[in-house]
Amino acid sequence: MEGKNANLEAAIDQLLNVEKQMRFAGDVVGTKKAVSDILQLCFEAKDWKSLNEQIVNLSKKRGQLKQAVTAMVQQAMQYIDEAPDLETRIELIKTLNSVSAGKIYVEIERARLIRRLAKIKEEQGLIAEAADLMQEVAVETFGAMAKTEKIAFILEQVRLCLDRQDYVRAQILSRKISPRVFEVDTSKEKKKPKEGDNVVEEPPADIPSLLELKRIYYELMIRYYFHNNDYLEICRCYKAIYEIPSIREDPSQWIPVLRKICWYLILAPHDPMQSSLLNSTLEDKNLSEIPKFKLLLKQLVTMEVIQWTSLWNLYKDEFENEKNMLGGSLGDKAAEDLRMRIIEHNILVVSKYYSRITLKRLAELLCLTNQEAEKHLSEMVVSKALVAKIDRPMGIVCFQVAKDSNEILNSWASNLEKLLDLVEKSCHQIHKETMVHKAALK
Repeated sequence: MEGKNANLEAAIDQLLNVEKQMRFAGDVVGTKKAVSDILQLCFEAKDWKSLNEQIVNLSKKRGQLKQAVTAMVQQAMQYIDEAPDLETRIELIKTLNSVSAGKIYVEIERARLIRRLAKIKEEQGLIAEAADLMQEVAVETFGAMAKTEKIAFILEQVRLCLDRQDYVRAQILSRKISPRVFEVDTSKEKKKPKEGDNVVEEPPADIPSLLELKRIYYELMIRYYFHNNDYLEICRCYKAIYEIPSIREDPSQWIPVLRKICWYLILAPHDPMQSSLLNSTLEDKNLSEIPKFKLLLKQLVTMEVIQWTSLWNLYKDEFENEKNMLGGSLGDKAAEDLRMRIIEHNILVVSKYYSRITLKRLAELLCLTNQEAEKHLSEMVVSKALVAKIDRPMGIVCFQVAKDSNEILNSWASNLEKLLDLVEKSCHQIHKETMVHKAALK
């Protein structure tokens, strides 16, 4: 063993002299070859300690050429998988990390190294450490990195933050990806880079395609919005997944997604965005494949009171069955929120047909107690979903908007104008009839 080590050191010393001469002469090809040979010798001798030492030493040499450092890092990265154990692998990755730190010309290599190290940490169950490692790298500033690799890297950062339940940082990182980036027309041919352009590196083979990344992005965003129970945003994410061509072509994939879109549309509070999404979903021809859900959405659009108990009996099994579908169950609060949405829908229906109603009758229509009806009505008034006033001693709810004196006078004036118009039209019709009859008598 001693002799083997002595031979290795002698061979390395010889190559170090060659490397020094080449470096001083500014010979890029020669320096790269000498550096490569030194690493190859250490690797073949399976002397991992010497390999780490030589990488550090060579990178610190005076006036070391950028091309030589790049070649060295790229070559050593191929040895990582050949390491005999995990400890040696981690040591080599850390050595290469320290060598490439702060050097723009090996920034892509450093990002890939950190990703590998984070993966190892995650496998060891150290989620927080893996997330901290990944956050060090701002890949969005890398000009030479392929777009798909950048997106995949940021999505990894977001995923690790969600895994450690750091929702604020997850949101900040997710904003580095604009959803518009997924709408690029991939059919266009790639332009050849002009002279002087930054050449973009090809992404590694394990990086997913842009459309696969789109799905991963929206699935992560669903996880983020699920934390806040932001149903409308979850629905919009599922809508984006639903638009992916590979999913649209396969009914076994789009039916569960469309089911989720319907559920989250119903769970989302009533507002203009929810209303427009509801109507656009109803126009989708694919909805006829799941008629139960089409009927459910139609009930919400129709201005009629919905009986909660009969609705729940009809859809309870579908609701429970969601946990076996893509995306899992709808959440612990979902059943409670669904009942809330039906109550809100019913109150809006009542406010449309009544200007005044007794609280007792309102509670009957909503299948609630007087206190519950009053509570839900008050919440809707506070959230500005409708305008109403409750006269509690009399037990009367008034849905009319209080008008000021100007508005009252204006309405009187317009009513008088309409009345005079009608009188004038009637007089005109009578004159017309008398003229016709006079002509007939003559």
